[in-house]
Amino acid sequence: MVTDAGGTCRGISFVLNGAPVTADCHDPQTTLLDYLRSHGLTGAKEGCAEGECGACAVVQVKDHLSGSAYQALNSCLLFLPAVVGKEIYTVESLARSGRLHPVQHAMAAGGGSQCGYCTPGFVMSLFAEHYRPGRQLSCDPAALEGNLCRCTGYRPIRDAALSLGPATEDVFSARLRRPAPRADSFTLTTDAGRFSRPVTLPECLALLRDNPSARLLAGGTDLAVESNLAGRRFSHLISVEALPELGVFEDGPAAIEIGAGLTLDEIQTRWKDAPAAVRQWFRLFASPLIRNRATLGGNLATASSIGDAAPLLLALDAAVKIAGPDGIRAVPLSAFFTGYRRTVLAPGEILVSVAIPKPFPAVLRFFKLAKRKADDISTVAAVFALDFDRRGRVEMARFAFGGVAPTPIRAVDAEAEILGEPWNPAAVRQAQAAIRRTLAPLTDHRGSAEYRLAMAQSLLAKFQCEAPEGAAV
Repeated sequence: MVTDAGGTCRGISFVLNGAPVTADCHDPQTTLLDYLRSHGLTGAKEGCAEGECGACAVVQVKDHLSGSAYQALNSCLLFLPAVVGKEIYTVESLARSGRLHPVQHAMAAGGGSQCGYCTPGFVMSLFAEHYRPGRQLSCDPAALEGNLCRCTGYRPIRDAALSLGPATEDVFSARLRRPAPRADSFTLTTDAGRFSRPVTLPECLALLRDNPSARLLAGGTDLAVESNLAGRRFSHLISVEALPELGVFEDGPAAIEIGAGLTLDEIQTRWKDAPAAVRQWFRLFASPLIRNRATLGGNLATASSIGDAAPLLLALDAAVKIAGPDGIRAVPLSAFFTGYRRTVLAPGEILVSVAIPKPFPAVLRFFKLAKRKADDISTVAAVFALDFDRRGRVEMARFAFGGVAPTPIRAVDAEAEILGEPWNPAAVRQAQAAIRRTLAPLTDHRGSAEYRLAMAQSLLAKFQCEAPEGAAV
């Protein structure tokens, strides 16, 4: 980065709509959305500033298992320095020589636009789905689950998606035959703060050592909301998305290791034989636009009591790998959370990966209670795992919950009640009694303590009905 005498950056460089650009950046917490709109690219809109509506969607060229792909992102959650060296496309780039792109034409022909405010965001999400590597059937309307239409025009939008056949050869499909840009190391210094993107773990740890007040940034789906809506300012942001050590995915005979920097979408793409409960968990974890940026490590490190990753990983008996000034250490996830929004991570440490031991439990189920069926924050999340001995009695039980305590927890007293017992309604009643004795949920705007306590017990009964007498996954 090149800066002037006052420390103001003059060199944020990336590719925008097929052409290289160099952007001034006076504040590292300027969003990509604000930059685009200030430069006349007003198709992307701000509807919520927290990744809920998708009106600000753009696409990025991203590495994919088979080459490159277009990935839809919320530009309101992307700080401008995060796109240094990357390749971004907005809705303004789609029409060529006065002709609409097939995605735009499908939306217009099918009446998929009413007031038009949300339409560019829908178009960009559908654009990424249109060119999805390996797609042969019509576009999947589920790719649009992160976009909201306030005019309730979903039926024609869905029809537009289903009307699109395979992508034809054009400039956009040709682009995917070339590799995506590689992220390089850089540090941006301005009067408003600093932004660093290291490319090795030692480089990152050195930055943390030299800047104790620095804040780590992964996908930004939580931290950018703090910036946008709460006005939080950070003196130094350190992006971890270019660290190869946080991008591992190793499926071995004894365990599966998942890098803390992998996004939920990347994990879903790579974990081809994930248990059915994990596949369901992916679909219920926020929206595609959020899953394209949110990382597994970020969801754990924020230590939210309602994060959806922790209950699943607690039920799978996962452990986390942590790197710091004194080297690498492993911590069981059950010991990782120390209080509301607090973890065992010490100053200068970083979450590197998550290890899930094998074999997986014989029976595993994920349940999520929320105001909406999908794309919503959990009121209560529950994951139940069981193994059985040769007599069919419970040999291992792990009951994990989110939303019923200041931290994600395992209901160990309830687990102990059914060990050695047949898996039947009587065992459930014993475990429910332990839940009533030991859980003390909080009341907030999503649900009362009484509701959460009742649902924790009810979900256990639902689990037994769906997996009676030890029915396997």
